Amino acid sequence: MTSTPQALHNATATMTRGMVLLFAFCCGAIVANIYYAQPIIELIAPDIGLSSTMASLIVSLTQIGYALGLFFLVPLGDLLENRRLTILTSLVAIASLLGAAFTEQPNAFLLVSLLIGFSSVSVQILIPLAAHLTPEESRGRVVGGIMGGLLLGILLARPVSSVVADHFGWRAMFIAAAVLMAAISVVLLLTVPKRQPAHNATYFQLLRSLGSLLRQQPVLRQRAFYQACMFATFSLFWTAVPLELARNHGLSQSQIALFALVGAIGAIAAPISGRLADAGHTRIASLLAMLFAAVSFLPAFIHPAYSVVGLAVTGVVLDFCVQMNMVLGQRAVYALDAHSRGRLNALYMTSIFIGGALGSSIASAVYEHAGWLGVVGLGSALPLLALLRFLGSSRKALPATA
Repeated sequence: MTSTPQALHNATATMTRGMVLLFAFCCGAIVANIYYAQPIIELIAPDIGLSSTMASLIVSLTQIGYALGLFFLVPLGDLLENRRLTILTSLVAIASLLGAAFTEQPNAFLLVSLLIGFSSVSVQILIPLAAHLTPEESRGRVVGGIMGGLLLGILLARPVSSVVADHFGWRAMFIAAAVLMAAISVVLLLTVPKRQPAHNATYFQLLRSLGSLLRQQPVLRQRAFYQACMFATFSLFWTAVPLELARNHGLSQSQIALFALVGAIGAIAAPISGRLADAGHTRIASLLAMLFAAVSFLPAFIHPAYSVVGLAVTGVVLDFCVQMNMVLGQRAVYALDAHSRGRLNALYMTSIFIGGALGSSIASAVYEHAGWLGVVGLGSALPLLALLRFLGSSRKALPATA
């Protein structure tokens, strides 16, 4: 059985640039599983006998499954051998994706949607593993690079799903995702070093310790709040902007899919923010990320003729800021306790997911009742709220961790 210090020693030589790129690709491909169904639920629902009013359950149950996985599965990264846990989770994802591709029953499809979300949390096992396998002085750069791949997966999943479904049918998307997951599982099995956590606690003791960690770690609470606000704005924008583009700017679904690709430019924030954190610039980078996220909605109002371009600028800047703040937060959270990284990451990501779920759930209602101005107002207020909390908390915290 490999001890934690030994695993860390092995990883220092193993986490090469190629391994970082591999982890980034795998995380992006795995997290994309959560988002493939979102733009094609109108194709899926009638084909499996699900009513239009119940179609949104596909998305909701996938998100609920992911939340359950974050809370109940990710803490196992502090208890079980990480590579084996990742592979087992990936096998569940493969079975679930194939189930989605071939099922004809609505209830069965809803069940596998829940399992797709649950099993996709393996990305949150891989990221702390990469942090363990990296020396402190380069941890921000490595985590930032991997998070860039994760954000690309989130941003590219929807347009890729739309294109594949249009040309080959919606079932082809899930088959392709299952094949990709199978390939990823083989690659991870052959390349990722083993890491056995040095923990003697039981699984239920780990779960009970989540509350203690949340109480004992103010940096975790602060960073979770900041990023929950930021990700709520991110989800609010990307849920509402297709409505704005279709209704007021006349864009087709294909054009909206192309628009979504523009946001992928924001993924370059990940390696930049990781390097800033490694250099000790966490506080100023966090402040700028929250500030620019708050003002990122303004370009669309510069001139009506350039409003679509302005919305694209908003998407790029917002994605950049959200990604930067997430990586800075992860760097700070991972530095708190090496033996609890899996649980710290579970708490951090669960709070982010809650913020994102709230943002996406209210986006349509805000847009219908208050229009794009309502989206702008709420989307700007949330990062400002995080910024105010940050300014208040950072006076009492060390600059490197606030």
